Amino acid sequence: MKKNIVLAMTTAAVIAALTGCGSSKTTETTAAATTAAETTTADATTAAESKEADKTEAAAAAEGSLKALENVDPKGHLGKVLAAGKITMGTSPDFAPWEFKDVSSGTTEYVGADVELAKYIAEKLGVELEIKPMEFSAIQQAVTSGNIDMGISGFAYTDERAEAMGLSERYNVNTKKGQGLLVKKELASQYNTAESFAGKKVATQNATLQNKLATEQLPSDVQIQLVTNITDGVMMLTTGKVDALAVSGDNGESLAKTYDDIAMADFMFDYSSEGNVIAVKKGDDDLLNAINEVIVEVNEKGLYEQWREEAVALAEKLGIETN
Repeated sequence: MKKNIVLAMTTAAVIAALTGCGSSKTTETTAAATTAAETTTADATTAAESKEADKTEAAAAAEGSLKALENVDPKGHLGKVLAAGKITMGTSPDFAPWEFKDVSSGTTEYVGADVELAKYIAEKLGVELEIKPMEFSAIQQAVTSGNIDMGISGFAYTDERAEAMGLSERYNVNTKKGQGLLVKKELASQYNTAESFAGKKVATQNATLQNKLATEQLPSDVQIQLVTNITDGVMMLTTGKVDALAVSGDNGESLAKTYDDIAMADFMFDYSSEGNVIAVKKGDDDLLNAINEVIVEVNEKGLYEQWREEAVALAEKLGIETN
């Protein structure tokens, strides 16, 4: 009987010991897991706080660099752009080196001097840039309807555009080669007056300054042939479908280097403006003021000329004709 009591006590002691060990191990495991979870949570919180701090610092730096961002009306267009963290740009990406497509990586990337300008504006505003490609003639409608925040696509200043949209300060201001017409090289000297184009077929890109100048300054019997992009116009000229192509002096000289059989005519349109402008919706003065402040900096630093040279080099590397 005593032996049985001793055996029972011994067994109980063993079970108690084993139970105690198991409880200790479980407690340690739970504590370790809790500590790991707390550490992970703390790390995640720290990372999130760090990321948010970086974002805040970047935004503060961007806002601090533009006076136009001081005391922004949150209900105004600029205030809405800043709140959304995004600005949209409408452009016609068929105009190298200003705006064109790079598909060398297998995906479409929009590049060019105007694209770099748009990126710089977005950076200064502390927002992301969204590019919306469209035909050139559709950009003005997109601006006036508010479907895009700004149109950047080699726009020249015209009174008509100024009446319909808000136009920025001029950039790309070092261009002083005027507006004219590309013709067959051997005939360039013969086209020395507006009247020398009488009865001829002249290609112009739809809704452009060149279209306006050709319509207003060439004889009334000139047949204007509208083209979607300059490349189509060059093909029509080189194949004899048109007698001339209205272009800016810069574009014409660049194209003449690519195509040996065409050249700028001696005649030039009567047009004294220089440079390009960015278009925004009429009345969006807060956004326009911010854009103008950026353009002043771009002009002072000579950034656009640098972007244009880089874009020309990229276009040549990709085998894309420059305008």
